Amino acid sequence: MHIDLLSPGSFAAGQPHDQYRWLRAHAPVRWHEEPGEGRGFWAVTRHADVWAVDRDFQAFSSEPTIMIADPAAEQAAGFGPYKMMLMMDPPEHTAFRKLIRSEFTLPAARLREDRIQALARQIVDAVIDRGECDFVADVAGEMPSFVIAELMGLPPGDGRELYKLTETIHTAPEALPPGAGGAAVMKMFEYGQGVIAEKRARPGDDLASKLLACEVDGRRLDDMEFLLFFLLLVDAGGDTTRNLLSGGLLALMEHPEQFDWLLADLPGRLPTAREELLRWTSPVIYMRRTAKHDLELAGQQVREGDKVVMYFGAANRDPGAFDRPEVLDLARDPNPHIAFGTGPHGCLGQHIARIEIDAMLAEVLSRMTGFELAAPPAWLPSNFISGPKAMPIRFHARA
Repeated sequence: MHIDLLSPGSFAAGQPHDQYRWLRAHAPVRWHEEPGEGRGFWAVTRHADVWAVDRDFQAFSSEPTIMIADPAAEQAAGFGPYKMMLMMDPPEHTAFRKLIRSEFTLPAARLREDRIQALARQIVDAVIDRGECDFVADVAGEMPSFVIAELMGLPPGDGRELYKLTETIHTAPEALPPGAGGAAVMKMFEYGQGVIAEKRARPGDDLASKLLACEVDGRRLDDMEFLLFFLLLVDAGGDTTRNLLSGGLLALMEHPEQFDWLLADLPGRLPTAREELLRWTSPVIYMRRTAKHDLELAGQQVREGDKVVMYFGAANRDPGAFDRPEVLDLARDPNPHIAFGTGPHGCLGQHIARIEIDAMLAEVLSRMTGFELAAPPAWLPSNFISGPKAMPIRFHARA
């Protein structure tokens, strides 16, 4: 079996489950070479091992980065001593996470439920009479764009434009013009500088204003700390919802008997269906950690400083953790998937994401029917985030 978990070509039609299957069976912790100057990394594909690595921050660090590629010297110089919260370990990570945690608890997320349902109606209203749309741009991408804009106190249209930048940021560099990813980050920072000026002059009851007013270790966030927070919230705020909705609808269209089962009792069956679609699609492909000391993992000798990369899509199809993992079973219960990660770095926005997903699926599936692809989906050329970049569909409005 040829294993290549770096090339965007391996992810051109979704995640490479044939490679994952071989790795889980034959080399669940396997050394993977990197081209060029890359040092190589350990690819971790079994559920139990991914679970263990993600929770053990004392052995596996999120510093210097959660990406496979080491930060380039010029990038590190550009951020200076600063780093994104995702690339911190406790207790520093805990202190920064605490700044926004209250906005993302389950009770706080439920307070936004009515507004999110209203947004779902608005999004479907905009396409329902057309009978066709690009489901990614017109439906799946709209919800998280609008929600993060409202959370941060930004105009809704700006949320849509920021989402386009995140798509560029997540695209593999080799699929972009030289420097395009870095340019998208800088545009995000330029927009964020405007947010800083606006919220300092006219603070409101929004997350951006609260971030600028809060303190870590007795001091307020400086501009770069805010900008990295802003980038993280915009970047991570859309991934799971957008890719779950588009990839999930595609999965339902490919499994009509499961689709019919769900539609027979949409309100009652949506919660387990949503969790199974999260397992099935696994929108975040991987997260990297760095070994803090020599250790053994699944029989392999991992050295201090080695990169250890957790593959969530592989873990979520592990027969050691799931009965019939290659079968889409919308009634699956229990469902110990780790699409949102686990441990101290478990996705902070998962409660809001679930509410967004439920509202959008309920609105789409109760008002639209007869779904068919108008053209093959085009997948995001990325080895980090999995989901269609474009998915033209035709449909009928329900009577």
